[in-house]
Amino acid sequence: MSFWFIQSLNSLALGGVLFTLAAGFSLIFGLMRIANLSHGAYFMLGAYIGLAMLDRGFGFGVALLAAGLGVGILGGVVEFFVLRRLAGNSLSQVLATLGVAFVISDGSLWLWGGDPRPVSAPALLSGGVQLMGLTFPLYRLAVVGFSIVIALGLWLLLDKTRLGVMIRASVDDRQMAQGIGVPASRLFSVVFVLGTALAGIGGVIAAPILSVYPGLDADMLPLALVVVILGGLGSLAGAFVGSFLIGFVYSFGQVLFPDLAYIILFLPMVVILAVRPQGLFGRITA
Repeated sequence: MSFWFIQSLNSLALGGVLFTLAAGFSLIFGLMRIANLSHGAYFMLGAYIGLAMLDRGFGFGVALLAAGLGVGILGGVVEFFVLRRLAGNSLSQVLATLGVAFVISDGSLWLWGGDPRPVSAPALLSGGVQLMGLTFPLYRLAVVGFSIVIALGLWLLLDKTRLGVMIRASVDDRQMAQGIGVPASRLFSVVFVLGTALAGIGGVIAAPILSVYPGLDADMLPLALVVVILGGLGSLAGAFVGSFLIGFVYSFGQVLFPDLAYIILFLPMVVILAVRPQGLFGRITA
């Protein structure tokens, strides 16, 4: 019984980490119709920036802020100078994001070396908490709470602001949104910066759980892809539900069937797409 309980809590923590990565990926994918293959690299870069801030004696909050700002600015530069110049050519945009991922990966390896780097949880959230007679790391529970806060913040942004209305309209029907005056170029820039900033913040959030190491981007990107495809293009609810669903599937799959972990992970996605190609919460777009 204790195994199932602890593993379920670990799955929730992994789901929270995945949501911080997949939320921005889903917005970018839903709006720009490109698979941002550098998203995992932004996640890893955020983790390294957070690590650098912590090594210099700054607090965890400063590390989060620095990672979000630094990665968001980099994302804005890439969108403005690279992706915008390739507008209308989705294949070239996808290949460009793959190239950016390699640049970030090699740059991180050059700057921070190839050794895995552990990151301690903030002092306020260190230690454990007693649940059903078992001790569980407090930080992992905090990650779940943090992911819920991010989900609420994004929901308020998308549902209660003019910017959110434009984003949702563009996701549902981009041509119609542009026809009524939605500024597509500026909207793409805002969403890309927001998505990459969330990835950077997610990297810092994940660091005390996963540690920071070269290849973190390659490990996390397939999970984000599965979440977005499973949940549906541009769907915040889909990203949220999909993140925790994949968290459970992947966490239990690795423990119970380590040799079949990826089969267990991708098989539900294939089955759901065969029945509902737009994903669980996605809409059929024009």
